[in-house]
Amino acid sequence: METKIYTGNPYPLGATYDGEGVNFALCSEHAEAVELYLYDNSDEREIAKFKITEKTHQVWHIYVSGIKPGQLYGYRVHGPYDPSNGHRFNPHKLLIDPYAKAISGTVKWNDALFAYKIGEDDLSMDTTDSAPFIPKAVVTNDKFDWGSDKKPNIPMHKSVIYETHVKGFTAMHPDIPQEIRGTYAAMGHPVAINYLKELGVTAVELLPIHHFLTDRHLKDKGLSNYWGYNSIGFFAPDVRYSASGNHGEQVSEFKAMVKALHEAGIEVILDVVYNHTGEGNEMGPTLSFRGIDNASYYRLADDPRYYMDFTGTGNTLNTRQPNVLRMIMDSLRYWVQEMHVDGFRFDLASALARELHEVDKLSSFFDVIHQDPIISQVKLIAEPWDIGEGGYQVGEFPPGWAEWNGKYRDCIRDYWIGADSMIAEFANRLTGSSDLYHGDNRTPSASVNFITAHDGFTLHDLVSYNEKHNEANGEDNQDGESHNRSWNCGFEGPTDDPAINSLREKQKRNMLTTLFLSQGVPMLVAGDEFGRTQQGNNNAYCQDNEISWLDWTKMDEKQLDFTKKLIHLRSEHPVFCRRKWFQGLPIRGTGVEDIVWFLPDASEMDDHHWQEDHARSLAVYLNGEGIRSVDNDGKRIVDASFYLLFNAYWEEVSYQLPNENYGTGWIKILDTNNDTIENFGEFAAGDTVLVPSRSILLFQSQQ
Repeated sequence: METKIYTGNPYPLGATYDGEGVNFALCSEHAEAVELYLYDNSDEREIAKFKITEKTHQVWHIYVSGIKPGQLYGYRVHGPYDPSNGHRFNPHKLLIDPYAKAISGTVKWNDALFAYKIGEDDLSMDTTDSAPFIPKAVVTNDKFDWGSDKKPNIPMHKSVIYETHVKGFTAMHPDIPQEIRGTYAAMGHPVAINYLKELGVTAVELLPIHHFLTDRHLKDKGLSNYWGYNSIGFFAPDVRYSASGNHGEQVSEFKAMVKALHEAGIEVILDVVYNHTGEGNEMGPTLSFRGIDNASYYRLADDPRYYMDFTGTGNTLNTRQPNVLRMIMDSLRYWVQEMHVDGFRFDLASALARELHEVDKLSSFFDVIHQDPIISQVKLIAEPWDIGEGGYQVGEFPPGWAEWNGKYRDCIRDYWIGADSMIAEFANRLTGSSDLYHGDNRTPSASVNFITAHDGFTLHDLVSYNEKHNEANGEDNQDGESHNRSWNCGFEGPTDDPAINSLREKQKRNMLTTLFLSQGVPMLVAGDEFGRTQQGNNNAYCQDNEISWLDWTKMDEKQLDFTKKLIHLRSEHPVFCRRKWFQGLPIRGTGVEDIVWFLPDASEMDDHHWQEDHARSLAVYLNGEGIRSVDNDGKRIVDASFYLLFNAYWEEVSYQLPNENYGTGWIKILDTNNDTIENFGEFAAGDTVLVPSRSILLFQSQQ
C-alpha cells in the first residue's frame, strides 16, 4: 500500500473517505500525542502507524492517501496516567474511534484490555498491548443506492409502534433463509415485512443496534448482553446482526433493511443509549472514550478518580461537555441523514438532561436538539427516568418529545388485577393522560402507552406469574423487578386448568383492547400479539436464546387475529387516535359532548363518583362528531360514535345504554369474552346489557 501523509482537516470527525484517501480526525482535549495504527484484513497484523502532529483546537487530524474503504484502524493516545486527577491515558491500549461507522468484530476478553494491572487497584498502570483483543474501526464508503426511498412520515397520533429485537424477531423464523436469520437482512426480508404489514403496525422500534459490549462477567457465565444497552460505538451498526460481512458491509445491509421497510410504509425508530458507555466504572476496560479523554467524556465525581453513575452501569456520559454533546448530535444526524431512520427512543433520557445533579428539562441537551433542523424533525421518544435522585420525570419533558408513559403501564395493570382507587386514574390514562401532558403545548400523542416492554414480563407472563423466575440469569433470582403488578389467575405458571387458561386469555384481550383504544400512541412488544412467553423471566437481558427469541411455531393464531383486528379498528377510526385533547364541551348543534362518562343506569358521572374506592367499572361515550380536527385537505374529520364498557369487577354488572341523544341504535362489535371482533348483535338506545366479569364491551353507533 503506497501512502502519502498530509495535514488533513479537523472536520468531519472520524474517518472520511474521499475517493483518493482518508481523513482521520479525533477529538481529545487533554491528550499529549496521538498515533494512528492500520491493520490488515485479518484484524491481527499491524501494517502501518503514523504519528498525528496536527491539532486544531482539540481535534487531532491527519490525511493518508491510498487508503480505501474496508481498511481497519485504531488509535493510541498518550497523556498522563493519573486516575486521581481524572486522566487514564495509556498508549499500550489500542482504542476504537468514537466516530467509527463500522467495527470489525467483538471484544475478545483479556486482562490486556484494562489500563490498570488486574489484581491491583486502578492506580497501577498496565503495559500489555491490547491490540490483539480489541476490534478495529473500519473505514467505510457512504455511497448507497437509496433509489426513490422516501420516509413514511406517519403522524405521531396515527402511529402504532412495535418494539422488537433485530435478532430475536427472526432467529427462529422457519420461512426466512437460515443463513440470514437474526440479521438486518432478515428484518428486511419480505416474510418479516409482510407480517408487520398484516399486523398493522406503522413503526418498528429496534432495541439497541449501536455496536455494544457484552460484559466480561456475562461472558464468563456463558451469557451475553442480549438487549445491547452497553454501547461502545454510536455510529456503527452492530456487526453481530450482519449477514454480509464485517468490513463495512454491515452498513449497507442496515441501509437495505431501512429501504425495504420504508417501501412497505413502515418507519424505523432506534432505541439509543447516549447516557453511558460499555466501559463501566473505574475498574472497567479501556476500549475507547476512557483512553481518549476520560476527563472530558465522563461525568466524574468530586474525587475525579470515580464516576458519577445515574444509569446503574458505572458511568454517565458528560453531556455538559461541548465535544461530547457534539458527538451525540453528530451521531443522531448521521442516523437520520445517512441511514434514513425515522426517530429515536432515548434510554434513561433523564440522565442526558442532568446539568449538575438535578434533571433540568431546559438543559443544553434539549436546547441543541430543538434548534437542530434535522434532529428536531424526527420522532423523539424519551424513557423519562434514570436511577438518580429526582430521575423519575414522566410528564416533564419539553414540547416535541413523546415519553414512555410508565404511569399508564402501572395503572392499566393495576386496574385489571382489581386494585382499589383506580377509576379516576384509569379514565385519565384512557384519554391520553391529560394530567401529565395537557399543557406546555403538548398533545395526547406525547404519551407512548404500553403495558409491557422488553424489560419485564411479556403479556402472557403478566397473566401467568405472580413472581419473577430469573434463575437462568445466574443471580439467584435477585435481579429484575419484584413488584410486577401481575396476577397468575390462580396458578403459578403453565397449567392444564381450562378455567384458568380461559381467564388468562380474556385478561390478555382486556389489556390489548385497553391499549389500542386509548388515546396516545400504543406500543406493542414483539410476540405479545400471539402469546410469547419468557417462562416467567422478567429480566431476560442476558438471554440470547429461546427464552428471548420469538418462537413462530408456538403461535396463538386466535390471539394474533384478535390483535390484528384491534389495530385495524384503531387505524380505521380517528375517534381512537385523536390529535387534540377532549374538551368535555357540547358539540355545536347537538348538545352532546365530545366525551361523556356514564354510570350503570345511564346517568352521567359526577365528581364524587370518581372518588369511590370500590368502583371497578365505568362506561364512556366517544362522540365521532366531536373530534375537532381537520385532515390534510382541511376537511373536518367525522367518525362513528362509540360506547365503551369496562368491568374489572369479579362479577357481572348490568349497564343501560344511553338515550337517543347519543344514538338511536348500537352494534356490539367487540366483547373480550370472545376471541374475535365482529357483529355481536344490534341494540337500541336505553337497552340493558350485561357486562360479564373482567370484560370490555364496545358498541358502535349505527349509521
